[in-house]
Amino acid sequence: MGTAHLEQTGTPRITFSAFPIGASAQTLEKVYLMSTVTKKELIDNIADATGEKRVVVKKVVQSFLDSIVVELGKGNRLEFRDFGVFEIKQRRARMAQNPRTLQPVEVPPKRTVKFKVGRLMKQTLTEPATDVENPADLEPDTPTV
Repeated sequence: MGTAHLEQTGTPRITFSAFPIGASAQTLEKVYLMSTVTKKELIDNIADATGEKRVVVKKVVQSFLDSIVVELGKGNRLEFRDFGVFEIKQRRARMAQNPRTLQPVEVPPKRTVKFKVGRLMKQTLTEPATDVENPADLEPDTPTV
């Protein structure tokens, strides 16, 4: 499907070249630039956008993240409209195989976090890449009540 290229800048570039029959590569090729945004960069962006001090934004963001962890730890479901839903999924115990020794290994049950993408995020991810400064500028599919 796609091939990954590492440019001299260190930014990975993925080119998708699976085209419908009869379509030209020139008209359909999409290039997506991917990069990692750290918590520090996110805090800086929010501080710049809101005019708040970086220290205040850092406390709010960290408090928000800590609250998510605590609520998920309690087994609660977290729903953020248009963004998505975090919930705990219980995985059952199973038998696996050690790849080195080929011996069966029992894997104990565990809890994991499941994230279901919300409407606005899904809409943003399915549309062509654009530089959106303000997510409120995106038009919703249906009016919200």
